[in-house]
Amino acid sequence: MGSGTRSRNPLMPPRLERRQQTGNLHFVTFSCHNRNPYLASPHAASVFEHSLESMREKYKFDLLGYVVMPEHVHLLLSEPPTRPLSTVLGSLKRSVSKQLPESPFWLPRYHDFNVFSPTKRREKLRYLHRNPVARGLVATPAEYPWSSFQTYATRIQSTVTINIDPGAP
Repeated sequence: MGSGTRSRNPLMPPRLERRQQTGNLHFVTFSCHNRNPYLASPHAASVFEHSLESMREKYKFDLLGYVVMPEHVHLLLSEPPTRPLSTVLGSLKRSVSKQLPESPFWLPRYHDFNVFSPTKRREKLRYLHRNPVARGLVATPAEYPWSSFQTYATRIQSTVTINIDPGAP
């Protein structure tokens, strides 16, 4: 693990820093414009999943988990080897917004939490897989089709290839 770099974007709130090129995983959250439920339909969620897989292939990052909620997304992913994380997320958001009618589709920012330990990695995976249950969308994570939970439960890959965390529950 390198010492990493800090980036300070003048458009970001004061005291908020992104720590990238650290070798850490990142737990990323981004939301639809005004938190509208633009991803609530099966079609929209499917568009997101296909775009996510396309970006995973193009930018060669590891994806350990994801969930597509009606108005936001959580990802647990590695840093891409050749591009900044912000480039990948911008490409992903553009890909989705070009395929769906709502405009503007996304809020411009994303929240990024560096995941620096196996304990935090398991915590973030549990959180994202249980998010649909916490929101009352389903009774169990297994019932929610728009996440990586089924891949962990069955070890069978689906639309989005998951780099299964061997320490995951």
